[in-house]
Amino acid sequence: MFTWYVGLLAVSGFAMIAMANVNNGQSELSRGLNAVFGVVYLGYAGYLMFVFEGGSYLIFFQAFILPVLLAVDFARRTDWQALTTRPTPTQQAFRAYWKEQDRLAKRSGRG
Repeated sequence: MFTWYVGLLAVSGFAMIAMANVNNGQSELSRGLNAVFGVVYLGYAGYLMFVFEGGSYLIFFQAFILPVLLAVDFARRTDWQALTTRPTPTQQAFRAYWKEQDRLAKRSGRG
C-alpha cells in the first residue's frame, strides 16, 4: 500500500507540473498553483521513498482531491481548438493547388 501511495503522489506531482507548463488560457495563479503543488507532491513522494525510514505513517487519500480539482480546472479552461493541429504552409499550398485544379476543371467542362 505504501508504494502505491508514493507512486500516486509522484504521478500527481508530475501531472500538475505538466499542466502548469501548458499555456492554454489558464490564469497565472492557476498555473502557479499547479507548479507549486506539483513540486510539493513530488517532494513528499521523494521524501517518503528515499528518506523515510519506516515506522508509522498516515495515508491521506483526501490529498488526491486537489490534483483532480486542478485537472478539472485545466480541462475546463483549455482552449482545445487552439491546441489542435493546424495545416503547415506546405499542406495549405497543396490544398489550394488542388482546389484551383478542381475549379479549372469545372470551368472547362471536364469535371
